[in-house]
Amino acid sequence: MCQPQPCAGSTESAQGGRPALELANVVGEYRPAYEQQHILTVCERTVLDAVQRCRTAALGGHVEVCLRCGLVSPPSYNSCHNRHCPKCPAVAQAKWIAGRLQRVLPTHYFHVVFTLPAELRRLTRANPKLLYDLLLHCAAETLLELGQDPARLGGELGVTMVLHTWNQKLELHPHAHGIVTGGALSPDGQQWLPTRPDFLFPVRVMGKLFRGKLLDALRCAQRSGQLRVDDSARFAARLASLYRKRWCVYCKRPFGGAEQVIQYLGQYTHRVALSNHRLVAMDHRGVTFRTKTGELVTLDGVTFLDRWLCHLLPPRFRKIRHYGLLAPSRVADRLDQARRLLTPTPHPATLESVETPTGSRPRTAKWRELIRILTGIDLDTCPRCGSQQLEHRPLSRAPTGARAPPRAA
Repeated sequence: MCQPQPCAGSTESAQGGRPALELANVVGEYRPAYEQQHILTVCERTVLDAVQRCRTAALGGHVEVCLRCGLVSPPSYNSCHNRHCPKCPAVAQAKWIAGRLQRVLPTHYFHVVFTLPAELRRLTRANPKLLYDLLLHCAAETLLELGQDPARLGGELGVTMVLHTWNQKLELHPHAHGIVTGGALSPDGQQWLPTRPDFLFPVRVMGKLFRGKLLDALRCAQRSGQLRVDDSARFAARLASLYRKRWCVYCKRPFGGAEQVIQYLGQYTHRVALSNHRLVAMDHRGVTFRTKTGELVTLDGVTFLDRWLCHLLPPRFRKIRHYGLLAPSRVADRLDQARRLLTPTPHPATLESVETPTGSRPRTAKWRELIRILTGIDLDTCPRCGSQQLEHRPLSRAPTGARAPPRAA
């Protein structure tokens, strides 16, 4: 594969760091051809519309006018807030991290990844909600069951699971990332039962238990009519072959302390299949993007959109889920008891309880306050004269694809 020539998509705006080539450009260029070959679902159409309109005049926006010096800011267009849009996850991710820090336990944690075998990918594409539900549920149940085993820990773990559906080349590759507490709370709530700092459970044991739980759940779903299959006999034969296959489970201890664990997991929670910064070029060959390892992948435009669209989550699907001590029903009692056992004396406040001079907290702050908390940039202050006498003037919506100008550095 030849290397793409340098183009606008391979560099970022010198002013604001915004990529010159964005997913919205790709959608606008290849969507007509894609719709000639595929029938869009309502969800796909909604997401494509949102990505194309995000931060354009079509969604409206505003300018800031300084009443002291008369400076008028460049137009700032509204975001679509669609969870699949590569331009919109930052604020939601920051608030999620702030909320999780309130519930972090002062102990070591493990990073565990459960992967569906390749033989189930076609079935997953036909039944995404069911398969993704089962993947998260069976992975969490595997960890909780092993934690409750008296021969191992004999208590209740805390588990957070996050669904990802892609690999670096945008191919369908469903897997669940999990962060697991390095210990469990005893059934009577009177003792914290720690694991070794460098070992949770044997990966082969986790793989076998996860395999058995998921395949049994698939068989039950097929018998009850929840799972759509083309041929029952072929489906049964596929499950039988998967029982003989070793399933991939990966486990390691994340680096850093407890707070760093949440920051680490925050990299996964609101990540989308492809960020704009990985797009390199759009030319006569199609779309070229860069993998995390630096490899360049070029796909024709229709194939690129087809791969990207296969990662859209079902409507209202919860890709982040908490189990065991971290389940919502456990926060007020079991989780607090675990924290008291691990921290006999009050520990320093986490980011959630740290207030800015104006009293704003990251989890509850508005987006303008959140930007000030996280970056130090005050959008309510005139960059020329320092006045806070800014007038917010809305812009009317317009059916146009104009992009917002890059924000000045």
